[in-house]
Amino acid sequence: MTSTDLATRPAALEAALPRVDTARVESLVAELLDALGEDPTREGLAGTPKRVATWLSSFLSPGPADAVCFPEPRLVGQMVLVDGVSVWSLCEHHLLPMNLKVAAAYLPGEEVLGLSKFGRIAQHVAGRFQVQERFTGQVADHLVATVGSQDIAVHVEGQHLCMSMRGVRMEDARTTTLHARGRFETDPVLAQQFLTIATRYRAA
Repeated sequence: MTSTDLATRPAALEAALPRVDTARVESLVAELLDALGEDPTREGLAGTPKRVATWLSSFLSPGPADAVCFPEPRLVGQMVLVDGVSVWSLCEHHLLPMNLKVAAAYLPGEEVLGLSKFGRIAQHVAGRFQVQERFTGQVADHLVATVGSQDIAVHVEGQHLCMSMRGVRMEDARTTTLHARGRFETDPVLAQQFLTIATRYRAA
């Protein structure tokens, strides 16, 4: 398989991300501040609408999830797991941030995925309005498309400000999602090995 093939594997997964109208967002943020009883022109708030618009435009325009695989036929059957990947996304139900800690693994065939690409995939999928369940599945989809194998697993632990700051206001609450395919779904020993490593920091 050529390097071009590798670079375009996940392309079919992508729906077009929305274009952010920063000028309109800036105007709407000013209106929101006014509706909240604030003066958007006062010192301290004068630049806030522009800053918020700039940030949203940047956050909702994530970089590509480009991934590179390298030939390495001697590693067939070995589990490769990367954890400690931490990304921020925005809850689409309340427009509040959520922090998502990702551990992902796969079984190489005759290629290995560049390790930094796990983080790039997670950042790319997080840079939009999300729910954790869909995020987990989309990271899994990208890994399958990139490594060309169903033998993948993704574990995500999320802290949601929509639960910590509002509603029940439980700051220590965490949400866990798990997406397993291929041998990670059918082999209980492999599945347990993955979960043991993926959750080791929480257990400590």
